[in-house]
Amino acid sequence: MTSSRNTVDDEDTFKILIATDIHLGYLEKDAVRGNDTFVTFDEIMKCAKQNEVDFVLLGGDLFHDNKPSRKAMHNCMEALRKYCMGDKPILFEVLSDQAVNFGNSKFPWVNYQDENLNISIPVFSVHGNHDDPTGADGLCALDLLSCAGMLNHFGRSLSVEKLEISPVLLQKGSTQIALYGIGSIPDERLYRMFVNNQVTMLRPREDENSWFNLFVIHQNRSKHGATNYIPEQFLDDFLDLVVWGHEHECKIAPVRNEQQLFYITQPGSSVVTSLSPGEAVKKHIGLLRVKGRKMNLQKIPLHTVRQFLIQDITLMDYPDIFSPEQPNVTHKVQAFCQQKVEEMLEEAEKERLGNPQTPEKPLIRLRVDYSGGFESFNTMRFSQKFVDRVANPKDLLHFTRQREAKDGMRDEGIDFEALLSRPSSEVLQLRVEDLVKEYFQTAEKNMQLSLLTEQGMGKAVQEFVDKEERDAIEELISYQLEKTQRYLRERHVEASEEKIDEEIRRFRESKRNTAEEDEEVQEAINRAKAHRDRPDNIRDDDFNLSDEPVDVAMESDEDSISEPPVRGRGRGSRARGGRGQNTTTRGRARGTGSQSGQRGRGKKALLSSPVKTKSIKEAFQAPAARPSRSSAPKSYAKEVNIEDSDSGDDVSFFNPKPAQKVSSVPSTSRNSSQGQSQSYKGVCYDDDDDDEDEFDPFKSSSRHGKR
Repeated sequence: MTSSRNTVDDEDTFKILIATDIHLGYLEKDAVRGNDTFVTFDEIMKCAKQNEVDFVLLGGDLFHDNKPSRKAMHNCMEALRKYCMGDKPILFEVLSDQAVNFGNSKFPWVNYQDENLNISIPVFSVHGNHDDPTGADGLCALDLLSCAGMLNHFGRSLSVEKLEISPVLLQKGSTQIALYGIGSIPDERLYRMFVNNQVTMLRPREDENSWFNLFVIHQNRSKHGATNYIPEQFLDDFLDLVVWGHEHECKIAPVRNEQQLFYITQPGSSVVTSLSPGEAVKKHIGLLRVKGRKMNLQKIPLHTVRQFLIQDITLMDYPDIFSPEQPNVTHKVQAFCQQKVEEMLEEAEKERLGNPQTPEKPLIRLRVDYSGGFESFNTMRFSQKFVDRVANPKDLLHFTRQREAKDGMRDEGIDFEALLSRPSSEVLQLRVEDLVKEYFQTAEKNMQLSLLTEQGMGKAVQEFVDKEERDAIEELISYQLEKTQRYLRERHVEASEEKIDEEIRRFRESKRNTAEEDEEVQEAINRAKAHRDRPDNIRDDDFNLSDEPVDVAMESDEDSISEPPVRGRGRGSRARGGRGQNTTTRGRARGTGSQSGQRGRGKKALLSSPVKTKSIKEAFQAPAARPSRSSAPKSYAKEVNIEDSDSGDDVSFFNPKPAQKVSSVPSTSRNSSQGQSQSYKGVCYDDDDDDEDEFDPFKSSSRHGKR
């Protein structure tokens, strides 16, 4: 860092290192790429120590696997202990109720305030979809690090119906930051929460306009389906900066949302996990400086990331070189592809010169569209020529016929044999629930689901595949069968096949895309996890279906004949009885009794009671439409000045903003002027690639009166 930048790092300036999607443990068994994630994470933490940041902010997916290996956990703890422990004093304080912010931990306070630990750089992190909480106790890898005192895990939610986000209030000198966070939640569920106005972001009661509001989210930003993403317009417009995780393409330069008038930074992943164009963008992390209500984000390139070059070619675009009618055209195409790979290898070598930290073997991907009568050739034989020069010889070449495939997709269903024959890199990008939904949409009428919905079955299959919950599908079917039987008994349905089918169809449709459907899937998964962890002599029938008393005896084929369990070898013996757990209690009501003596402020979300199941009548009711902010009365205006380090001019934007009615949380912040009806933001970008121009990121900006 230059001396000019050190002049702005005073006692009122927060310095925060921002990174997301580190994916520790990705391909750790690969002979070439096995240590990539660990080396890059070491570089990130080393950068935090060199820049003397106040704390590190991670946006989820610290680990690639839900159950990380001992090697991944060991390397993570090694880096955290190496760079985050020391005698460096912490210059900021936490003003909010930590029992609410870290209520899921047995040590509900920030780690640097623990008298038994010596922390110099605190790390705050939300969980992602790869390292999300699972199991009967709802624990994740971040909870292990939090219990060890190496990390502060925040942003957890226990409710599937509503979400109340209480910020971590931080203060350094005169600068105050309200840090909000949401760990990964299924996108469809969170989308429905926003639409039904079930997401509440609490704000400080004192001087709410003097706080810099920083929000960390780990969800789909790009649209993958009708409700399989979170639109930016759903977020509250009092926010100043949103750190968006889960998306791997690096778009770290803050971009302003013109409707909500906040800024969004997308740091992207620090490792290439898929051979797609978005991953080919150069990887960065961010050094965020906050002073008052103004901010400056400095891009820091990562030097230890393995190079990735991707190129698309369409054979029909080269009619002067070859055509399908020519003899030996396949040999010409193969020679042409070899030339393209050589060019990419030469380009990667030029970029690597002068940077010894960059791995020697790059990732190369050549995608060839052979539409128009051309034929493909053996990719494995082609890749053997570059096995010692690239890090991904098995995925080097990929043939596509996109133009012809689009014409035939409308009339043909899913070809699962074709899906299974795809390269491993493409299969990793497929979503299980999407395959299940698409399969039943294109299946014949006699193959459609009768009791279950496509969404519920998709989630159960995903748990089966991703989390190795082998009983998830069976428990979901059993649970839904019992609930349907009880529904038919209560309705006194006529004992005819047509009437029963009609009532079952009506009951199934009433739950589609509702909170009740999510609750049923979650309940079945909890039963599967409990079934895995309890002794063999306890049956599934010992669990209640809901909080309501059951007065109707369920008929089941399992009750009539009791067969002895069949034991196998290896992983089939998971139902062991040595743990001595009492499995009659649900996984939701855990650990709340130890927090009865904690301070009270906004504990609804973290200490919520078990969710009640909606009635069928309530499930039919349409959700209330989310009120449009544009229709609210406009009472004040905000002047936003953007400071761009590339030019000396200030670009001023004026946009009216509506008055807001928000919930509040108390804080012990300093007294400041409460008569502000306008808030000011300053944003400037700094790229480490150009260090010639000196700048002051906190230079004063002209303020206008009310308009």
